[in-house]
Amino acid sequence: MEKGTFQDVNAQVVQRCREGDNRAQYELYKLYSKAMFNVSMRITNDYAESEDVLQEAFISAFKNLHSYKAEASFGSWLKRIVINASVNAVRKRRSELVPLEDRIAGDIPDEEYDDDTEWQVEQVRRAIQRLPDGYRVVLSLYLLEGFDHAEIGEVLGISESTSKSQYSRARKKLLEIMKDTHSMA
Repeated sequence: MEKGTFQDVNAQVVQRCREGDNRAQYELYKLYSKAMFNVSMRITNDYAESEDVLQEAFISAFKNLHSYKAEASFGSWLKRIVINASVNAVRKRRSELVPLEDRIAGDIPDEEYDDDTEWQVEQVRRAIQRLPDGYRVVLSLYLLEGFDHAEIGEVLGISESTSKSQYSRARKKLLEIMKDTHSMA
């Protein structure tokens, strides 16, 4: 595939969406839904909630497609919508005061791993899931989504220094969880 071809096809599909073509909307959904679900899952830490966020984000994107200016890729624009919707879902959950332990207890089956690296990655993933919401969100945005602390502050409505301190605390907590998990094994 030639360089720029994907962006050109994307631009054509986006234009067809703007013209009300439902097939084009489905094409964009197929192109981006898995990646956007994974972004949401890393932030919300809840499968069903991530599915809801994904649907909400696509509906919002299609309704607001007129505001997409193609200054960034469509995927980047959509990712920002997904991240904002995911953060809002976590905030809503916090306001409902549902204990985190109730959300993650027992939802991950124990599996045997042949590959030691795969096992280690799974251990880190599980440890990240055990982080408190605030820590997990900042850690995910910084490490996995590539946001800097100023961007995280903007998305979460916190200062850059608060983002840095949350990230630092998240790293320490993650190491504690990993150490505790390792000593239990």
